[in-house]
Amino acid sequence: MKTRVFDFFSGCGGASRGFEDAGMEVVYALDWDPDAISSFSWNFPRTYIEGQDIRRIHEDAIAQFVKAKPHSPVLFCGCAPCQPFTSHRTRQPSRQDDQRVGLLLEFLRFVRKWKPDIIFVENVPGIQDISAESEPLRTFLNGLKQAGYAKPACKSVSMKRYGVPQGRRRFLLLASRHGKISIPPGTHGPNSPNPSFATVKDYIGALPPIKAGETHPQIPDHRAAGLSALNLKRIQATPEGGGNLDWPPNLRLRCHRKIKGYSDVYGRMAWDRPASGLTTRCISYSNGRFGHPDQHRAISIREAACLQTFPMDFHFAGNMNSKARQIGNAVPVLLANVVGHHIEEHLFNRGGSADNGS
Repeated sequence: MKTRVFDFFSGCGGASRGFEDAGMEVVYALDWDPDAISSFSWNFPRTYIEGQDIRRIHEDAIAQFVKAKPHSPVLFCGCAPCQPFTSHRTRQPSRQDDQRVGLLLEFLRFVRKWKPDIIFVENVPGIQDISAESEPLRTFLNGLKQAGYAKPACKSVSMKRYGVPQGRRRFLLLASRHGKISIPPGTHGPNSPNPSFATVKDYIGALPPIKAGETHPQIPDHRAAGLSALNLKRIQATPEGGGNLDWPPNLRLRCHRKIKGYSDVYGRMAWDRPASGLTTRCISYSNGRFGHPDQHRAISIREAACLQTFPMDFHFAGNMNSKARQIGNAVPVLLANVVGHHIEEHLFNRGGSADNGS
């Protein structure tokens, strides 16, 4: 029996695609971003997707989907928006952010009601560091304990350890109704089946060249944002893997001249290393190390998707900024695939099957 996935905060479907590739069946998804919903619907035509705010959804709304196959294992995926927890934030949380902090606890409502076999949460490591007044993780873990789950596995991991060509770190949580579960071991790097990490070249090296502001006529979303004349001079002065510290003084920003740091801003990627980490502004040259390794432009939408390990045929809806936001917010497909296989092995070894007829 296939494990049945309920993808809360699904976005465009990075986690769902990884779980599907691991042999699972994605039966339900929930998100409130119209473009992400369109992307998800295109790529998962057989999945029911609810275009709604989770705070407006009652737990019983998914009853028909949970009860459809009562003996199949059920996985609840709850990768809530991470912006309130990211280290890149430069201001105190607004009221809107405080509401987003609580989304993990909205997910907990569904967990308590339906008690799925497996729970998976992915977020930025900063979810562990929010102040006591608003910190949701402690309450979420207490809720899992009260719902009868064994001690969850929690860990901050580097994506490059799972074959994703990025050095970004993410927080992973797995909990099971069938006994203790672990975070999957790394598949890449020292002491793993693949001693080397995946590189930028591995994932985007074969894509044909384009110029800033250009769209490739045959490859969907192989489109790069335009550059101003000044930024074109800046990227032309930047070597592969370099950044603004390599520029002549006349090209440097005044605010960066006397301040150490900001080395990733206006940076180029290196062919033979993982990318530093994609964000929701991953196609903007001025917002991180998002410059192409040797072409004078930022990475394209398709290149960003490849670095998040989306397959070439994955479709994205919306304008360029919306697509970049969906890609930057997504769970890397390959990470979810590794986690999915790890979950299936756990369920097989534990003889896991669901009884979700509450």
